[in-house]
Amino acid sequence: MSALICAFSRAYHSKENEVKIFDDTIAELLLSKDEYNEIVENMSNGIKFFNPNFVGNKDEALRWIVDNQLAPSPLGRAAYAEKMLKNAVCSSKVKQYLIFAAGYDSFAYRQPEWSKELEIFEIDHPVTASDKMERLKRAQIEIPCNLNYVAADFTQEKWIESLTKNERFDSTKISFCSLLGLSYYLSKADFENMIKIIGEIIPKGSPLVFEYPDDETYAKKAAERTKKQVILANGAKEKMLAGYSYDEMEKLLCRCGFSIYEHLTPDQITKQYFEEYNKANPDHYMSAFDNVNYCLAVRE
Repeated sequence: MSALICAFSRAYHSKENEVKIFDDTIAELLLSKDEYNEIVENMSNGIKFFNPNFVGNKDEALRWIVDNQLAPSPLGRAAYAEKMLKNAVCSSKVKQYLIFAAGYDSFAYRQPEWSKELEIFEIDHPVTASDKMERLKRAQIEIPCNLNYVAADFTQEKWIESLTKNERFDSTKISFCSLLGLSYYLSKADFENMIKIIGEIIPKGSPLVFEYPDDETYAKKAAERTKKQVILANGAKEKMLAGYSYDEMEKLLCRCGFSIYEHLTPDQITKQYFEEYNKANPDHYMSAFDNVNYCLAVRE
């Protein structure tokens, strides 16, 4: 459910705005018309849950919910990850892009020219991967020749073997790793173990990008929209499990053989990635999600 909402948010943002935080031209194609319209209806009807004092029509309600609640996280983290990927590809020897828990990520199907030489691996649960394949087939989206699907159940002890046994994966090549939308739903032990395992199969100099909630996200003083997000996740049976301080995350990464190269707080994310959009849309201001930080780490 979270993956569907993220895809809807990216699609809606791309359709409704000329100046965009992140332009996903594929996201809408991954949703059926019925799914898209059902999300529109459910969200606009739920405005009182998100904003009890809202006054306006259903279209305005939907816009408010998307801009304030649904879109900031999927737009911001995608924009950040792809900018960091481009920087890594254009300035270093990155040859592989590993997308862990790929969900409905659409990068492989709208590849810019600078990424054509990348070997891309979408690593996800077999059920999710199969569902995505059906959606791509229905939308008549061509599968690029440099894309590899890797079915891996992250709850299984030896899930990484699904990747390492893939004949097109090369553990000696510098790899850019993406773990977007994962840290919330894993225990601290499981998240650390995942990063540790990844660190064991990629060479030194490989970047790792992810976002994580700080250790105040689930505290009583958390912002109201953060509390709403937790309620939504719980309702979808996707309970959020962990938050981290900067020091805690730095030590976790160090234990796994990584060091932090860049770290952005919500205010920094808003300024760097949302400012152009906000200038063009002063009536629909958007800010990075509360207490969620972006991190680029490098394998030492």
